[in-house]
Order: sequence, then C-alpha cells, then structure tokens
Amino acid sequence: MATENRIHFWRRNVKVPGSTQPVYGAQHPPLDPRLRRTFAKEAAKPPNFNHLKSKKASSFHEFARSTNDAWDIDDDEEDEDFLAAHQTSLTPSLHPSPPLQQYPGPSLHQADLADRLAPLGAAGLNPQEEEQGPDCEEEEEQQREGAEEECGEFNGRVGKSSSDDAHLGDSSVRSTLQKQMRPIIPLIARISDQNSSGAPPMTVREKSRQDKFRQLLASPNTDLEELRKSSWSGIPREVRPITWRLLSGYLPANMERRDLVLKRKRDEYFGFIEQYYHSRTDEHFKDTYRQIHIDIPRTNPLIPLFQQPTVQEVFERILFIWAIRHPASGYVQGINDLVTPFFVVFLSEFVEEDVENFEMAGLPLETQRNIEADSFWCMSKLLDGIQDNYTFAQPGIQNKVKDLEELVSRIDEDIHGHLKRYEVEYLQFAFRWMNNLLMRELPLRCTIRVWDTYQAEAEGFSNFHLYVCAAFLIEWRKEILSMVDFQGLLMLLQNLPTIHWGNEEVGLLLAEAYRLKYMFADAPNHYKR
Repeated sequence: MATENRIHFWRRNVKVPGSTQPVYGAQHPPLDPRLRRTFAKEAAKPPNFNHLKSKKASSFHEFARSTNDAWDIDDDEEDEDFLAAHQTSLTPSLHPSPPLQQYPGPSLHQADLADRLAPLGAAGLNPQEEEQGPDCEEEEEQQREGAEEECGEFNGRVGKSSSDDAHLGDSSVRSTLQKQMRPIIPLIARISDQNSSGAPPMTVREKSRQDKFRQLLASPNTDLEELRKSSWSGIPREVRPITWRLLSGYLPANMERRDLVLKRKRDEYFGFIEQYYHSRTDEHFKDTYRQIHIDIPRTNPLIPLFQQPTVQEVFERILFIWAIRHPASGYVQGINDLVTPFFVVFLSEFVEEDVENFEMAGLPLETQRNIEADSFWCMSKLLDGIQDNYTFAQPGIQNKVKDLEELVSRIDEDIHGHLKRYEVEYLQFAFRWMNNLLMRELPLRCTIRVWDTYQAEAEGFSNFHLYVCAAFLIEWRKEILSMVDFQGLLMLLQNLPTIHWGNEEVGLLLAEAYRLKYMFADAPNHYKR
C-alpha cells in the first residue's frame, strides 16, 4: 500500500518545465522534522555496507519502490504546520551546530585574526570530543534502540517502518511538541539582530559598535579601510544601507559629494529605463525578458514581499536593464537572487519591523524609485567582480568548483573520500553554491549577514566565498559521513537544514572560513599538490 501511495504521489505532482512552483531547496527544506533529528542517531552507528543498493535504477518507479521519500510522511499536515509556524510565536530552544573540524596550520598572532576568529573561541569549541562514561553510552544505546523501533532505515535514509502504524498517534503528538519547541525566526525581519538563541536585539556591545559606525560615517571623508574592519563582524541594521553603498563603491567617501552622486546615478538609471525598457518586446530581447519574467516569481517564493506585483515589476526592470547593458553574459538564471539582499537592505531604511509583509505600494513613488536605482547600481558593482561566473559556459563557476574540490581534499580527506566513494561530483551540489552565492542554502537574513563580511573583504564575492563554501561543507561533516548512498548524500547536500540559522551560526561559519583562507590562500604549497 505504501508503495502505491508513493507512486501516486509522484504522478500527482509531476512538475512541468517552466513551472513557478517552489522547489524544495535550502530555503524550502523538507517539511518532516524527523529527517534532521535522526542524523545524529545515524552517525553513532557504523555504516552497514551489506544493505547498499546500486544508485542506478532502470526506471523512476523502480527507484521510488527502492527508496523511501521523506515527503511521503504526513505531507498535508506538515504543510499546514510549516505555514502556521510563521504566524505563531513559540518558546525557543537551542539547536547548537555540530562542532567545526580543527585543522593544523601556522600559529596565528595578528590582532585582526584574533578578532575575526573570536566566534570560534566563544563557542567553546574543542578539537577533541569529550569522552563519554558508561552511563552516557547506555543512554545513547537506549535512544538508538528506541529510534530503530520507531523508524526503519532504507539505504541510509529514514522513513516509515512497518511498525509505525501502531504508534502513529504517539509519534504525531511527539512531532507536534518538538515543533513547538523550535525557535520561530522571521525570514528577513529583524535582519541584523535576531539569532537562533532568541538573544535581546540590542546589547551594550552592539550599542557601542553602532556608535562607532555612526562616528565613522559622520566624518567629512569616511575612512573606508577602518569601515571595512568594523563591518567584517557584522553591520548594525540602522547603518547598513549607507555602509553597503560606500563599501560597494556606489557612493564616494567624501560626504559633500554623496547627495550629488546619488542624484546623478539615480537619474542615469531611469534614463536607461526610458531608453531601453520598451525594447523588451523586440525580437532580439524578448527571450531574455521572458526568462526574467518566469524566474522572478520563483525568487524567495515563501516571502510575501517578493510576490507583490509592484516588487516584481521593479525586479524585471533591474534585471532587464542589466542584461542588455552586459551583452557578454546577458541574463543568466541565478542573477535574479542577487538583487534581493540589496533591495531588502535599502527598503529597511523606511521599514521598522516585519519587512517580509510590508506593502511596497504604500511608500511614496520617489522613495520606491530611489530603492530601485540603488539596488540596480549596487548589484551591478557586485556582478562586475564575478561576471565570468555568467559568461558563456560559466568558466568562473567551473574553476571555483575545482578549487573547492582541491581545498576540501586538503582539509578533510574523510569527506572528500566519502563523496568520491559514492560518486558524488562536487559540480552536482557546489554549482548552485557558486552561482547563487549560497543564497539558496541560507535564509535571507543569514545571506545579508554574510554579505556584510563579503563587502568588507577585498575580494569577498569572488575569492573569500570559496572558503565560506569549504567551511559550509565541513559544517555538515557528521551528517555527510552518516549517508551511505548516492541519493541520500545528494538529497542532504541540496537540502541542508539551515532554516533556523542566525547570527551565531553565521559568525562561526565566517570565522572558520577566515581561518581556512589564512592557512591556504597565502600558502600555495598547502593548497596545491
């Protein structure tokens, strides 16, 4: 019966090419909370290679019969619970990230390095795991036995077992209670201050940092180097818009020239609109415009702000004008994601709370035009540094994926060997990481925090991003090594559970990335064989 349900599920939900239905990626993770909870339990057990099956199936339905899909479990109920979670404020609980792997390297003495690695020390990380006593081992054994009774294992993945029906009521109650213990974090509201621990939005240290930013920005000629150093560990929300404009090169450091430059650049952008936008229906450009028109509804489909017609029209104009002004690459899928952080940050100047539900049409027309023009120019500055990612055959991305593979083989041979053993190619999961700058893997609030650091780095989007991707992969070391089949590994790597990440997790990720960059970027012999 379960097999028939799975086959009917896939028949009912066939996706048509070009469909605007949301895809379950990093921002839209699988809705079954049991999938993540079982990772740690599975990691404690050695892989059972006797039950491995070939990753190749002669037909799709044969594959469906030989595996268990996590979305088969209570689909409708999970959808309702997930949507309700965004409207309900519940008691938060901590879900600490797995410890980061420690790597040998040169001794680090610079004050700048110590400051950027501070999150690692604050988290109390230890390269050696604490030994567990007999009582802990017995308790873990009992938990594993209980898990085995509740769930069956299929090719290293978790699904319903034949005994589930007898305990379905109890399991549903436990699942509901555990969902209620999760911290509910808005996707973009309270962008700079919210973290997964539910910490107060403003501390004494954050107030001091905000005052330092205001002092830097108030000087007649802003010290951009000092501004970058202060921005590396995050920018306060109140000063983020002006800081991003400065660090991206859109605004000059001289305060007296800023208003004049802003007016000139905004007028120039709307001059492009008058000159080029009518050509979207021309034979030469209609395919470009059609692809943009298809992709925009797919941009952050769970955030109401981006489903408003006014906002979608803004994005259409920004992307179309950029595409025809850059014929070497034109528009490429993925560029649509890169405009959203700028748009949200510049909108936050005029919105105190609940950005994701804000009605854009409620703003004065002049304000809307300014947000649109600033988003265009800052996105253009970003893409100028990584345009080879989007030219023919996307050579920039191909090279970065190769560099990632080489780097991971150096810093964690276990993960690299595990992916090779099950024939998982880095291009199969890391292409999207490079193409979208991890925007599909992280919630938007985390992307904005990461971009604070990218703006502060000399080549943040083109160079430092590689080390962030390496640190991001190693973050899921335990879960990756617990997967013992091709489908399980690829499913995990394309649906990493980051929906509850906040500033704390991002800070650890960036600190680890900086350490990797320090060890390998300036030490070629460590990096290449």
